[in-house]
Amino acid sequence: MILLMGIAGSGKGTQGALLAKEHGLHVISTGELLRNYGSPEQKQRMLTGEILADEEVTALLDKALSELPDKNAVILDGYPRRISQADWLLDQAKAGHFKLDKVLHLKVSREAVKARLLDRGRQDDHNDAIEERFNEYERATLPILEHLKEAGVQVIGINGEQSVDNVHQTIMAVI
Repeated sequence: MILLMGIAGSGKGTQGALLAKEHGLHVISTGELLRNYGSPEQKQRMLTGEILADEEVTALLDKALSELPDKNAVILDGYPRRISQADWLLDQAKAGHFKLDKVLHLKVSREAVKARLLDRGRQDDHNDAIEERFNEYERATLPILEHLKEAGVQVIGINGEQSVDNVHQTIMAVI
């Protein structure tokens, strides 16, 4: 199992798809979890901007993983988002349910993320929302990366500001 982490706009979706296609891996994103396994009530709550409780998201992930023939042939995009979620992954790996291979951390500057997100033109990609995402990333994601590193998981920083092909080649060189 590979964790793909980084701020929105860092290229996680693109790189996850390339890696999955090349190596026959399954990408599980938090969005996919909700679309495929969430209840109508959970989907509605998410549409209103509510963040699901850790237990709800983890239960959806556990269900998705249980349906896969090989839990090690997975890329997680956007999970974990909290220390408690990271601890669940660590506990599952320790129990032998899968091997937590490494974390690929796509590192991109505020300026580059802002330019990418504004270019894609989604309704929720405006200056205030982008700033809030970056603040949340610094508050939540960076401590998770440190927590995983302290637990012995290999965390590899990848310069996400390169071209798509160069980022992919860098990832291929480290996995």
